[in-house]
Amino acid sequence: MTSFRLKIVTPDGLFFDGQAEKVRVRTIDGDVCILARHLDYATALGMGKASITIDGKVRHAACIGGMLSVTGGEVNLVATTFEWADEIDTQRAQRSKEEAEMKLSKQNRLDKQQIMLAQARLKRALVRLNATE
Repeated sequence: MTSFRLKIVTPDGLFFDGQAEKVRVRTIDGDVCILARHLDYATALGMGKASITIDGKVRHAACIGGMLSVTGGEVNLVATTFEWADEIDTQRAQRSKEEAEMKLSKQNRLDKQQIMLAQARLKRALVRLNATE
């Protein structure tokens, strides 16, 4: 399969810079798959499992927020959060999920901002756990 240059950047810096054959990510409009020779394209990223094919092997990751662009055959993924599935601490993600669910079960005692923060925490934990499956 033909490859293309992929750069993944997070707030922590350059995460990946190399050749890839396929990128599948969740955008705000649904999943998108990028292959070599894709037309120029730009979109906002949603929250979901990403799959990157490198040297014929698929690696999964949790990808949360940011932008994806294809320009001149190069793909740039600028993510708020990007973690390879095999590097995710599943116990920590499970605890975070449980804590968020517990907090949300007491919504009548929370203000609007606390509810939104707990919902966001729950979504992040679910994306991280889904990426590891």
